[in-house]
Amino acid sequence: MKRLISILSLLVIALSATAAPVKTGFADVDISPDIGMERPGGYGKAFHQKFHDPCKARAVVFDDGEKAVAMVSLDALIIMEQQVAEVRKRVAGKTDLLPEAILIGASHSHSSGPTGMILPGQVDHASELVQDLAYEQSSMADPVYLERMVTGITEAIVEAWESRTELALGFGSGEEADISFNRRWRMKNGLTFTHPRYGNPDMIKEAGPIDPEVGVIGAWDHEGKLIGCVVNFACHATASPPGISANWPWGLEKVIDGAFGEDTVVVFLNGNSGDVTQVDNSSPYRRVGGESDALRVGGSVGAEAVKVLVGINPLARSNEYTVDHKQAFLDIPRRKPSPERLAKCKEMVQEKPTEAKAINDWIWAKEIVILDALIAKEPIRKVEVQTIQIGPAVFITNPAEYFCEFGLQQKEASKFPFTWPVSLANGCVGYVPTTEALSKSGGGYETRLTSYSNLVPEAGDQIRDKGIDLANSMTPDKPTDGEPVPEFTAGWRYGDVPPELE
Repeated sequence: MKRLISILSLLVIALSATAAPVKTGFADVDISPDIGMERPGGYGKAFHQKFHDPCKARAVVFDDGEKAVAMVSLDALIIMEQQVAEVRKRVAGKTDLLPEAILIGASHSHSSGPTGMILPGQVDHASELVQDLAYEQSSMADPVYLERMVTGITEAIVEAWESRTELALGFGSGEEADISFNRRWRMKNGLTFTHPRYGNPDMIKEAGPIDPEVGVIGAWDHEGKLIGCVVNFACHATASPPGISANWPWGLEKVIDGAFGEDTVVVFLNGNSGDVTQVDNSSPYRRVGGESDALRVGGSVGAEAVKVLVGINPLARSNEYTVDHKQAFLDIPRRKPSPERLAKCKEMVQEKPTEAKAINDWIWAKEIVILDALIAKEPIRKVEVQTIQIGPAVFITNPAEYFCEFGLQQKEASKFPFTWPVSLANGCVGYVPTTEALSKSGGGYETRLTSYSNLVPEAGDQIRDKGIDLANSMTPDKPTDGEPVPEFTAGWRYGDVPPELE
């Protein structure tokens, strides 16, 4: 019996020693919208008039032989839960990937295709007035484009799945602290304002942090060529080039491709940037926007990513890593407008005003009326939190424009060597500020009650804690910096001499 146990033990050891290595695949698919389609990102309608660079779905698949995951960076403002579910369903029918093992993160490009803010049919249950406010007066997703996007994401994941091969993976982290800024400021009146603008004498200090970390996973073939990489950084994608564009991730890709080749696939996953942008409200100099701004931000992050990639010791690259995934759902109520405010807003939206200040007030009244209709249909939001492990790294998702502070807290509490939050992933519940931001000393754009941003104040804490719990239920792999040096025998004989003066 003891001999049988010994044989079984040796067999287990042998099987462990010959465990299947991680196979990795990359792919990207063009999902650019058409000229004339809506340009999302505001509370009214705007339309694309020109083209700058393609919007893409960029996918990577990691498969360790037991579990497989897919991560998608989507050049889009947002992706809603319905489209995520459809992608997962289609991919499950064409690969062995489980639906819960698929992460889809929107980059939050404000120069991308019409994926929101209102979905077709979302308020069909409401009155004609509400339907007009939502469908005709608000930013709305295009059903033709939604199908193009879902098809493109599916194709990218399937292509990445089918291209899996043994690539050597390397992990690293850099820092870029000069191109992102917290846009919320403490003011002399005791409140917090968003973008108080340059030269405002009432500004005291930034109301929140930034996260300067540039997280990177590189994947190299046996010849040492970089096939693709994953990059994580937290900054709003509002450095918009003129026209349809991936926004500043265009500059990120441009720099990485310039260093490693145009066929390198760059999967960018935006960190927690709900209150972080490229705009420095304290700068004494006028900001230059557009293409220059997008290249400044993306190029800076890309340069740091290149620095990390070239700094990863080739002897530290490996494909012997654990791949894992976890998923949980939270039921989080919406905030409700008071009956008095709702009645006033319903009265205000009966006619659309023409004067600028009145239009601004009308927009927020419109949002309250639409929110009331959404609450009648869905008073509680189902919020997905997901963790994806690749060896020593864990990605923690949230479906929100999530405040940066939460990501720093998750990093502090995580036991993983590399912890990288991913915002606007697997759905969208709008802005999720801190409880302090929704307190009497808070305020600002992100705290406005709208159809887009309306979860209860404690939502952020709940999402943060669930992400930490999921991450810490996993076991991280130990990272390596390379092969240890051999035991010392002798120094370099050319160099072990005293000075020679003659």
